[in-house]
Amino acid sequence: MSRRATIRTRHDDPELVARALRPDNTDEMETVVEREDGDAETKTEGAVVTHIEREATGGLHSNVDDYVVNLEVAIDVARSGRDPGEQRELPADAGPASDADSNTTDTS
Repeated sequence: MSRRATIRTRHDDPELVARALRPDNTDEMETVVEREDGDAETKTEGAVVTHIEREATGGLHSNVDDYVVNLEVAIDVARSGRDPGEQRELPADAGPASDADSNTTDTS
């Protein structure tokens, strides 16, 4: 008898979260996006749904634990990619790659 778990989480950008999660999925996992009813042009919210099926309870537990950690990272990535305020905190120009004066000529 196999053990199953379904994890459903709602997000503003479910496709981005699902894309971040899929590389970590095992053969026993499937991640899909479910949209809410309504106009697809105006509604971006939806749910990321992951189905996990394992033969042993311990294996299912381990996969669910790993998935939840990966989900937290995926949510952080999606949030930081969407928040323009975080991007402004980074320097726009790091300056020259070298301290050497680029106008000098080496005559050796």
